[in-house]
Amino acid sequence: MPTRSPSRRELVRTDHAPAAIGPYSQGVLVGDVLYCSGQIALDPATGRLVEGEIEDEAVRVLENLGAVLRAAGMSYEHVVRCTVYLTRLDDYAPVNEVYARYFSESPPARDAMQVAALPRGARVEISCVAVR
Repeated sequence: MPTRSPSRRELVRTDHAPAAIGPYSQGVLVGDVLYCSGQIALDPATGRLVEGEIEDEAVRVLENLGAVLRAAGMSYEHVVRCTVYLTRLDDYAPVNEVYARYFSESPPARDAMQVAALPRGARVEISCVAVR
């Protein structure tokens, strides 16, 4: 459940997404806007990176984001912007196929970029902004 802070921000936390692995929140709700931190393919139950194909990682990432959205009383339909980080642009097409399953109706604005590395050896990370 979100917790109140003096700056009128609510920190969003859920056990259905991986705990933050650094000094950040899973999400921050300011009014009707939710800022979700980037999620990688960590299994919330084990804290381990999902093994398998890039599609498996993308599914876990989007499921983790969905858990944070739900903890704030939102869904994928509330997402207005995503940022996708990939360690290999060659993974763009398979990640895009998975992404399209979650954002098939009125997809949000999006950036996608290649980065040198991601935490824990992940190959994909996605962050988002959602509005009620």
